[in-house]
Amino acid sequence: MTLRVLVTNDDGIAAPGIQALARAAADRGLDVVVAAPLEEASGTSAAMTAVERNGHVVVHEHPLPELPEVPAFGVGGSPGFIALIAVHGAFGPPPTVVLSGINRGANAGRAVLHSGTVGAAFTAAANGCRAMAVSLDVLSAGEATAASGGAAVAAAARVRDAERHWSTAARVALDLLPRLTAGPVESVLNVNAPDLPHGRLRGVRRGTLASFGQVQMTVAESGHGFVRTSLEEPGQAVQPGTDLALLADGYASVTAIRAVTEVADVDLSGLGGD
Repeated sequence: MTLRVLVTNDDGIAAPGIQALARAAADRGLDVVVAAPLEEASGTSAAMTAVERNGHVVVHEHPLPELPEVPAFGVGGSPGFIALIAVHGAFGPPPTVVLSGINRGANAGRAVLHSGTVGAAFTAAANGCRAMAVSLDVLSAGEATAASGGAAVAAAARVRDAERHWSTAARVALDLLPRLTAGPVESVLNVNAPDLPHGRLRGVRRGTLASFGQVQMTVAESGHGFVRTSLEEPGQAVQPGTDLALLADGYASVTAIRAVTEVADVDLSGLGGD
């Protein structure tokens, strides 16, 4: 039976990463459908937001230039919302697997909590669909900090998208698909690849989550009626064996993560019903 795959992202339906991931999945003979936000929705985590007209969520057919045979839709909604309606049959038969990405920039460390790319995967997994988040480390911490300073800098970074090695991240992700489908459905594989040709990749390693992301937000200034934030590089060294350390050493990193779980090591004894 052919695996049914939804490819989504948080960079938007026109982003190059989603086309590379969809192409790789189609080339492996998978039954692929693409549905992604009409506009960039980075940093939305697993938000459930949508744009409605006359009580209907906005959905437009959006054929991919290089994949005319793959049905593709631009949706007026967040990545998590798109994943949720997909598993309920919004874009044809529900998918068996959700592939979210390829994100423009690494999603690493505990900062994955805020990622729309990872949020879509978490939402799919919470609703009984195996899921993987895929990202390409296209920005250094310094470049990411600079890009936050203005639209012109961010736009210049996107101009270089054609030079990025999206196919490396796509190939790593599809090679990991058997491990995803063999694992527990509630777990997500978070995959990050360095921006290198596949032949220069040192390998794929299991990485732990770094205690921070590539950059951290800080409050630069606050006053009456306003707050101004900025991004800065973490002041601490990257811990060996983490996803960020592996990327820096030229490896692709994969981490098995789970969104919402109960814990048993908090003392709640003595409450009613115990």
